[in-house]
Amino acid sequence: MVYGATALAVPLALGVTARARPARACALDVPDGIRGATRERLLRAFSLAADATARPAVRVSLQSTLPMSLGLGSSAAVAVAVADVLLQASRPGHSFSQARLLALAEGMEVVFHGTPSGVDHACSALGLPICFRRRGPGRAPLVRPVALGRPLELLVALAGSRGPTRDTVSALRQRQARWSARYRRIFQEVGRVAEDGVRAAEAGDLEALGDAMNVNHGLLSALGVSSPALDGLVGFLREAGALGAKLTGAGGQGGAVVGLFRDGRSAQKKLSRAGVAAFLSRVEVSG
Repeated sequence: MVYGATALAVPLALGVTARARPARACALDVPDGIRGATRERLLRAFSLAADATARPAVRVSLQSTLPMSLGLGSSAAVAVAVADVLLQASRPGHSFSQARLLALAEGMEVVFHGTPSGVDHACSALGLPICFRRRGPGRAPLVRPVALGRPLELLVALAGSRGPTRDTVSALRQRQARWSARYRRIFQEVGRVAEDGVRAAEAGDLEALGDAMNVNHGLLSALGVSSPALDGLVGFLREAGALGAKLTGAGGQGGAVVGLFRDGRSAQKKLSRAGVAAFLSRVEVSG
């Protein structure tokens, strides 16, 4: 969360892969379909990471199974994949710290979003469920792996394209500055509900986790980051049997919602019949 509230984040089964091959100069092959301002930001972010790793002589290509620009952390997945491959290419055979990987990925995320929370690239780099909380300026965020008590079956439904995350966050920041006391109370409750969700996930209490997701969505709606499209999909998932459902990412006029199910296959078929793209992602108990 941008304002220091605790967040629970889990990795998805889909993701981004970066590959490097020898080349005369450090360069990026931009995937087909990425154009305009998004392409420009991707190239600027890559150039920043290349400079930070002394521009190894490789050409980097990207392959993604993760829908882009829908609030699913795709830019963070790109940043982590690119940072990882450039760090490996800069010193072949040498290891590097996770702190350096995260710092490099965060620099790319700043280009993408302006003021990223950090939760997406932390979760992507670890590949584990995490409890995340930002602290004050100049202080590293608190990141703690969450040991799930039971596997989670998540159904992610796509509401369609949305505006840049930085626009949604900027509008929220303006409201928060105008009515600071009111929004501070909501942010505090967002954090408390997320902490409830972490405890429920660790205990394997799916009903309690689902309820925390439902309450979280209501709070995010109160913050003004949801939309009729997202609210409608959340309602659809709940009616289809979700234990809980909420928007994911920064929200906005489009994006994605996630529902927690015991078995989401029937709901996925209902969404397909309604013309809504969706995919299942199972998060297993680690260790």
